[in-house]
Amino acid sequence: MTVDVVTAIAGETLFLIIKVSAPLLLVSLCVGLAISIFQAVTSIQEQTLTFVPKVLAIFLTLMLMGNWILTEMSNFMIRLWSSFDLYTR
Repeated sequence: MTVDVVTAIAGETLFLIIKVSAPLLLVSLCVGLAISIFQAVTSIQEQTLTFVPKVLAIFLTLMLMGNWILTEMSNFMIRLWSSFDLYTR
């Protein structure tokens, strides 16, 4: 196993992490921004107000996108383990 192979695997892994976490992070960002705008308009300065809507939105996103996330991660692991004999040479 050469340094190039390790670098390629690490790069592919980091890209997969970014790809599967992006929907959750974007939903959390949008919900947080909407709640912040609502708080600024209504002058409500409650810190815990954003917690419940974000948790619900992330849970809903996980329900909708969980199959895709699991499929992407499973495909990556299958590709990684199916070429394991190449890495041990």
